[in-house]
Amino acid sequence: MPLSRAVSHFQVEPAPPIFNNNNNKEQQNWMGSNSALEEGRRTSLGGLPTQVNSSASSMIDEKDGHGHIDIFDPKRPKLNLRERMHHFTWAWFTLPMSTGGLSLLVFAQPHKFPGLLGFGLFLYILNIIIFTTICSGMIARFFLHPGDFRKSVQHPREGFFFPTFFLSIATLITSTERYAVPDDSVSAWGIKTAFWAYVALSLLVAVGQYSYVFAAHNFELKTMMPTWILPIFPIMLSGTIASVIAERQPHNEAISIVIAGTTCQGLGMLVAMMMYSHMVGRLMAAGLPNREHRPGLFMNVGPPSFTALALIGMAKGIPDSFDAEADGTLDAPMIRTLAIIMAIFLWALALWWFGIALIAVLSSRPEYFHLGWWAMVFPNTGFILATVSIGNVLQNEAVLWVVSGMSICLFLTYCFVFYSHVRAVITQDIMYPGRDEDVNDH
Repeated sequence: MPLSRAVSHFQVEPAPPIFNNNNNKEQQNWMGSNSALEEGRRTSLGGLPTQVNSSASSMIDEKDGHGHIDIFDPKRPKLNLRERMHHFTWAWFTLPMSTGGLSLLVFAQPHKFPGLLGFGLFLYILNIIIFTTICSGMIARFFLHPGDFRKSVQHPREGFFFPTFFLSIATLITSTERYAVPDDSVSAWGIKTAFWAYVALSLLVAVGQYSYVFAAHNFELKTMMPTWILPIFPIMLSGTIASVIAERQPHNEAISIVIAGTTCQGLGMLVAMMMYSHMVGRLMAAGLPNREHRPGLFMNVGPPSFTALALIGMAKGIPDSFDAEADGTLDAPMIRTLAIIMAIFLWALALWWFGIALIAVLSSRPEYFHLGWWAMVFPNTGFILATVSIGNVLQNEAVLWVVSGMSICLFLTYCFVFYSHVRAVITQDIMYPGRDEDVNDH
């Protein structure tokens, strides 16, 4: 069998999970039969337990014998585009998520300079191009490899990235409202329709995907990763969309959108809190994930950040004449005050998770690029946007200058991850058997 065809038959099989240095004894037992070189390589990965096989080992059957293929060897065989598209996963939508979030952050900057909004518009257009390209890539994958769609959404790891498609749509809706929607009734009706359609679809994802996961998979607590939160994330961002579009809607429509947004945001945050209990339990019992997946811990920053942002935004979107009890007392000022208090509480929780994730990554930095690195961008975008909102309502200039510094750091992080992403595609460090989210390696 030609080598290129043999490589295309790689199958990925998870090995016994290894999480941190506390599991050295288990790691040594599992790796006892391996060579010293292989053991050293896996140790350098922090115990990354990925295995690629010849239908189940790291050997490739060839016509004249066996060849050893190490998926981390820079000289490993190269694949053609068709073979690589088999590993073009849902996690690619983390790229337009992050690009769209960055365009929103540019628009929200408290200290603007000439050309800044033009740069934000460029990012908005770039995000549309990226989103369209990735959608085309996913369609190409499913046509080139029949059956991949069903397998991808049912996969115990890749399936959790399916909601990133809807999260990308959420950033497109909000950035369209910021950059492309004029002040007219037709446009207001169009963005309102997009909001209600998004609410319906994201609710189906939240209920449907968790229902499937509960019925089809049996996860252990020590394998818990922040990606388990992703199915509830799209419905949560309905509140963020509502906070952006409510101010420009007519009175009655604004009230309906705010109520729906608050409901969705509350559902998302409460489910995230339940997941947080599992996340803390996993960290207590099994320690930190191996270093290759620690950037994913930044996902925990997202729910409280976007909820704080949404609460302030939706409170601002309530008409000044809003009187819930019809007793002549305006309720909008009281609601806005409560929203600020709750937002500050949630911002503090996001700050705590940010610190945990930052220390975890810096203490043992990943060696190989994974699409999970985009977790260092999108959730932190929400964290900075929430800080902007709090600084604006408190009229605290010091906070707003801190926001400017945070935004610069985030932009540099985006550039670094984007460069690493492109480089990984070119060098075949991703879209390669055993190197993507279609294999269980944690």
